[in-house]
Amino acid sequence: MDERHFNRLRWRCRRGLLELDVLLQDFLAARYADLSASERGAFERLLDTPDATLLDYLHGGENPADPELISIVRKIRQ
Repeated sequence: MDERHFNRLRWRCRRGLLELDVLLQDFLAARYADLSASERGAFERLLDTPDATLLDYLHGGENPADPELISIVRKIRQ
């Protein structure tokens, strides 16, 4: 994996809410390398989600419409 790309992702995981920072950065560090190319793409698309919506997804209050995003949200919740 390209280190510059990984560092950009790490930067994108820094959000306005500490709880999101922890969830996303921990997932990136521990599990991102094991994801398939399509799962990595889904994770990157998920990072485009506004903080409030993303927090709702990760707490199980709402699910994204995209099945790939649902899958990656489940993996982050684990």
